[in-house]
Amino acid sequence: MEIYLVIIIAMLATGAGAAAMWMVNNNLSKSKAAQIIKEAEEKAEVLKKDKLLEAKEKFLQLKTEHEKEVNQRNAQILKEENKIKQQEQSLKSKMENTQRKDSELDNLKLTLEKQMAVVAQKKEEAEKALNNQVKQLEKIAGLTAEEAKKELVNALHEEARTEALSKIKDITDEAKLTASKEAKKIILSTIQRTAAEQAIENAVSVFNIESDELKGRIIGREGRNIRALEAATGVEFIVDDTPEAIILSCFDPIRREVARLAMHRLVTDGRIHPARIEEVVAKTKKQIEEEIVEIGERTCIDLQIHGLHPELIRMVGRMRYRSSYGQNLLMHSREVANLCATMAAEFGLNVKLAKRAGLLHDIGKVPDDDAETPHALLGMKLAEKYKEHPEVVNAIGAHHDEIEMTSMLAPIVQACDAISGSRPGARREDTENYMKRLKTLENIALSYNGVEKAFAIQAGRELRVMVESEKVSDEQADIMSIDLSQRIQKEMTYPGQIKITVIREKRSVNFAK
Repeated sequence: MEIYLVIIIAMLATGAGAAAMWMVNNNLSKSKAAQIIKEAEEKAEVLKKDKLLEAKEKFLQLKTEHEKEVNQRNAQILKEENKIKQQEQSLKSKMENTQRKDSELDNLKLTLEKQMAVVAQKKEEAEKALNNQVKQLEKIAGLTAEEAKKELVNALHEEARTEALSKIKDITDEAKLTASKEAKKIILSTIQRTAAEQAIENAVSVFNIESDELKGRIIGREGRNIRALEAATGVEFIVDDTPEAIILSCFDPIRREVARLAMHRLVTDGRIHPARIEEVVAKTKKQIEEEIVEIGERTCIDLQIHGLHPELIRMVGRMRYRSSYGQNLLMHSREVANLCATMAAEFGLNVKLAKRAGLLHDIGKVPDDDAETPHALLGMKLAEKYKEHPEVVNAIGAHHDEIEMTSMLAPIVQACDAISGSRPGARREDTENYMKRLKTLENIALSYNGVEKAFAIQAGRELRVMVESEKVSDEQADIMSIDLSQRIQKEMTYPGQIKITVIREKRSVNFAK
């Protein structure tokens, strides 16, 4: 019983203690919560004040910026208003000036109309007076106004022509003084820097043999060997009494070279009969064609010309077997190419194009299938066909004035061609053509009125014309020299240039008795 009482008392004590503890904790919690709430209210009040301060500052800042922007806009509007007012004032002044000028123009127009009326009246009076004077002059002079006008025009025409010729002569002399020195320097430098051979080609070749016994073997039984040679090569074999020599005659150098090489092979081999002749000639032709291509390629390499069409290279090689007035065409073209390169360098032009145009300028002389077209135009067509540069094409076609020159290369090629062709020893000309050219020169000069004598001298490079002093004046002598030079340029073909000298000499002769 006591135990239960103790337990109950203990339980009651425990409950009382717990209740007491709960009451104590409850009071403590309420005081802490009140303190926390108080602190939170204080912090909220502080934050509220801070935010209010920030909001006031922001508001003041925005207000200031807005006022500044409004002030700027007001200033701009005021400026625009002032500008508009100034423009209005300017327009008003301009309108006033325009109105004033209009009134002045009206006054001037009225004045001008009055003056024009007066002028018209005076003009009519002047025309009447002039007509009266013209009629009186016609009566006095015995000429009509048209006749007098024609005579005056003719006199003025002659006077103007004389003055023009005098000025032309002065300008020409001045140009010669200023340009002749530099031109001579360039041309002489070009000629001196280019070395060339003097090669004279002809229509025959001489094949030397060791003994005259070989002539019989070459002729063959009843002449069959020599006939086979002539048929295969197209060359005439002349076997005569010339010791140890056989003459090969043909206008085509390639055929002559084929015949010469074939003959050399046949004589060296010792077997000479028709079948062997045909075989050797065929091989020789093939060898010559290969050599032609090799010569063309070697020429291009020597001149540093690249990108040439293979057919043009072959034509360049064939130039080796062509000649012009005895001058080897390949040597001439190489010489012109070097001259063009030198001259182009002096003028500051494209040296490679100039060298290319100089090498190809006579390419039209190689083909045999078109004999009617001038070689310059034929060469131009070939260059166009194989897509050469337009300046090169024009230089080829214009180097004999068949077409108009459109580039600086054309006159350079023409000048260098003339230099190479007119070089002493470069070409030969048969006597008949030479005499004919000289005679034509003299006849052209003798066809002019007042010409007493004419002499072609200096191998046709100078023409001296003697005129009668009674029939030809000094001015007419100047005109005659110009006309003669132009006519010779149009009617004749010649290498280099021809100097025309018109000599007018007056002699007064009397005898003292």
